Amino acid sequence: MENRKVYSYLRFSAAKQATGTSIERQAEYALKWAESQGMVLDQTLTMKDEGLSAYHQKHVRSGALGLFLEAVTAGRIPTGSVLIVEGLDRLSRAEPIQAQAQLYQIINADITVVTSVDGKQYNRERLKANPMDLLYSLLVMIRAHEESETKSKRVAAAVLRRCQGWEAGTFRGKVPGGKDPSWVRWNGQAFELEPVMASAVKTAIQLYIEGNGPVRILQLFEEQGIPMTGSQRASNALALITKQPRLFIGQRPISTCGESFVLEGYYPPLLTAEEYARLLAAIAERKQAPRRAGGKSDYPSLFTGMSLAFCGNCGGKIVSCNSTRQFESGPSVYRWVRCTTCSLTASMARLKNQQASAGATAIEKAVLDYCSDQLNLDALLSGGGRDATLQAERALTAQTLAETEHKITKILDAALELDELPQALLRKAKELEDSLVGLRDRIHQLDAKVTAGEPAEATSLEWAALREGVMALDYDARLKCRQLIANTFSKVQFFFKGGRIPENCVDILLTSRTGVSRWLRIDRKTGQLVRGLELVK
Repeated sequence: MENRKVYSYLRFSAAKQATGTSIERQAEYALKWAESQGMVLDQTLTMKDEGLSAYHQKHVRSGALGLFLEAVTAGRIPTGSVLIVEGLDRLSRAEPIQAQAQLYQIINADITVVTSVDGKQYNRERLKANPMDLLYSLLVMIRAHEESETKSKRVAAAVLRRCQGWEAGTFRGKVPGGKDPSWVRWNGQAFELEPVMASAVKTAIQLYIEGNGPVRILQLFEEQGIPMTGSQRASNALALITKQPRLFIGQRPISTCGESFVLEGYYPPLLTAEEYARLLAAIAERKQAPRRAGGKSDYPSLFTGMSLAFCGNCGGKIVSCNSTRQFESGPSVYRWVRCTTCSLTASMARLKNQQASAGATAIEKAVLDYCSDQLNLDALLSGGGRDATLQAERALTAQTLAETEHKITKILDAALELDELPQALLRKAKELEDSLVGLRDRIHQLDAKVTAGEPAEATSLEWAALREGVMALDYDARLKCRQLIANTFSKVQFFFKGGRIPENCVDILLTSRTGVSRWLRIDRKTGQLVRGLELVK
């Protein structure tokens, strides 16, 4: 029992509640209590959770109390120790069953809970001697939960009224709930951009559009000394690029009381309409080609990790491999691509001469040489495909948007004639409004793709400009080429073996996003084309 200690825990659901004397008062109480019992107050583990709700259990999921409960479970808190809290409501405001379970978890570990507000002690011996204290603790927890639940409903109702007022144009104040973006600040009357963070976030967005992933963006920020680096806000801002892009044009999505709102013009816009459209297009392309930006390797692969590269023999996915080889002149990186399925089959069958891989350098050289040639690129992108397909999809999306708006208008007309709309009709109206948002976003994406589309001459020059950097293993050049490949091709098939394929060659079938295919036969060592290109019927 000599190791038993006294621990103090304080919690404030709002940081402003910590401005009074309650911290000093409880610290003094805990110290005197420990001295009166001949125990030691552990000053190093005085726990404090500021701004963490006990109703939503944030103090357990991400606060000091959660760490304490983990230490209790792991047996790191000496038996016979004491935890002092202001009241049981500081410990938990969750549903009474859950709140009591947390209290019992502490008590069953032979730790006494002392409430400074009334001096009550809760441990196994006292509860056994005074069972009514169990009922008392339950009543306290019921009351705490009901108070928090009532407050939560009032806050939600207030948020609902403000959201409705914002949409109606009758309210232009601050709507509580959640955290505001790091690049804005409240000046007392409205939000305004915070210059330093706004500039950093815009840089991150541009790097994302260029094909960089979060890891690489943070690396570049650190190298360039951009102030967002090194803080939790950096990761949060990068996560918002894909999760809440509407924030960048000033919209604030918010849900309350079972209703969802998008508050237009709530924040000052960080991006123009054109920049936002390009961002939406980049996000959509990333979803179609996962992990395109790479960022985990010093030599991002040009073909793999994008649901793009497949084995032409078995249909399996192609993977990329890197290894460093030591030579007298120094280390050298060898890179290759292979089909894992065919490699495993050959290994199990002990077929040493069975080809299931090829050096990446030769393949990359051949593809870059091919796409840098204007005549080849014109043939590959012929068929009208890209812009015509985008325009057709945009027309269909615009038609669906117009039909949806017409349906909403009919519901509004019915609302004018009826005193109250049926709940089913209200739900339908809400579903239609939600679909409008998605349709408008899709039109933005399609417009951005058409706007971003360059003539074939510029594209071929872009391939040629990247060639030297890619072959020199320049990270940024390979990253941009990786995205260019994803934008140009819908599928790349590798044929490592076959009766008609010479041992010193590998065949590749390129299929562009316009639906046109070309066959390349490549010398494994030099990367030269062994035979001319032919249209695959």
